Amino acid sequence: WKSRNLVYQLLTDRFARSNNDTSGCADLHTYCGGTFNGVTDHLDYLQALGVDAIWISPIVDNIDGGYHGYWLKDLYAVNPHFGTKADLQRLVSECHKRNIYVMLDVVGNHVGPVGMDFGKINPFNQAYHYHTPCQISNWDDQHQVEFCRLADLPDLDQSNQYVHDTLVKWIHDVVAEYQFDGIRIDTVPEVAKD
Repeated sequence: WKSRNLVYQLLTDRFARSNNDTSGCADLHTYCGGTFNGVTDHLDYLQALGVDAIWISPIVDNIDGGYHGYWLKDLYAVNPHFGTKADLQRLVSECHKRNIYVMLDVVGNHVGPVGMDFGKINPFNQAYHYHTPCQISNWDDQHQVEFCRLADLPDLDQSNQYVHDTLVKWIHDVVAEYQFDGIRIDTVPEVAKD
């Protein structure tokens, strides 16, 4: 990554639609139509800017309203609003043909806003996969930051061996499957240091 000159962070849903529609988004609180194919179709534009690496938002299927990718619903499913696995593989392949690295944003701290209804989350569907509910109210208290909920999002307990091993294996597998060049771990200050 040291050899990269310009990393372009993009929110897949907001970057480009597949149909080249550039009209405004009617409701910024929900999906606006950006896709993996939309990004692929604009790689020449990015390359002309001097971009030699892109950092894309999380790819997993999200709870309704999770247009940004940070509200995990199903760790193993690609967000259908962004496209298919084949569309994502094509994006990465086309980037590599242009010597553009692709970094994936991953979330290891929390899941989507489901309150205590963990049955909606795959594979972390049991209460023991999470820390005891509390809200971060003091950002200077590292215990709160690591063990309480950020914006009321259920906080994964990475000290649970199943949670830890599942996240590590998923990251390994998704990097291998799509040939990502790097990952960025979101909300890392909120993940326990050990």
